[in-house]
Amino acid sequence: MDRSHSRQRSNAGSPKRPKTEGNGPGPAARPGGSAKGPSGPAHRAHWLFGVHAVLAALANPKRRKERLLVSKEAGQRHGEALDKLLALPGAPPAHQANREDFMSALPDSAVHQGLALQCAPLTQPHLEDLLAAPLPETARRPVVLVLDQVTDPQNVGAILRSAAAFGAQAVVTTGRNAAAESGVLVKTASGAFDHTPYIAVTNLARALESLKTAGYWSLGLAGEGKRTLADAKSDGPVALVLGAEGSGLRRLTRETCDELVHLPTREPISALNVSNAAAVALYELLK
Repeated sequence: MDRSHSRQRSNAGSPKRPKTEGNGPGPAARPGGSAKGPSGPAHRAHWLFGVHAVLAALANPKRRKERLLVSKEAGQRHGEALDKLLALPGAPPAHQANREDFMSALPDSAVHQGLALQCAPLTQPHLEDLLAAPLPETARRPVVLVLDQVTDPQNVGAILRSAAAFGAQAVVTTGRNAAAESGVLVKTASGAFDHTPYIAVTNLARALESLKTAGYWSLGLAGEGKRTLADAKSDGPVALVLGAEGSGLRRLTRETCDELVHLPTREPISALNVSNAAAVALYELLK
């Protein structure tokens, strides 16, 4: 079914080293709606790392950047790009860093590629503001990804990367039991985090109802879905809903979706990782 007719367009010393970088709390959300402030703890600076993640964050005028660490090798390899980005308004002070500097700032497991940026979390839009904004001219069709308590930051980062690559409008997630902005998530997104809105909502069922009111047909990915995504998709706006691996979609989320659909996988592998499923589904919807 197509609801498209009803869519309304209208400079400090070495930082303290975090011991681990786990999921932590989900992106901060306000009751009944989407994130009012930055994802994660309000305005608390943290470290991003990796070439694509850091370059995208430096290029984002909405980012509050505090300090940039650059290894000698990375400075030589990416010097031209860094010179341009560091000439922009709001650029942070850059410091040539050695191995010990990176070890002091980042978790042991961080693959930093010679670049690390200390910055504040991004302030994300409200869902209602996203729905009221006109689509970019380059958009093929309105598609929003909705994540039901997907907590793994690498999965979420990969989903954001696919969302940016295929042209989804945004990724909507739960305010609790979700992956907050972190170095691991942003590194896995490979620059996509600073291009694709990551919106937290307190009540996912209510957010789905808002999407439906705005003209989106909500399709939940579930193995027991009677039709395939290809058979069920329409030409109008789509909210694609994915659940956590193992538990899948929660009961209320299932009941709120317009339809449950599946991807036609074959034995012996009957299920995909949630980030792989998101990529396949986005290709089907936006090809």
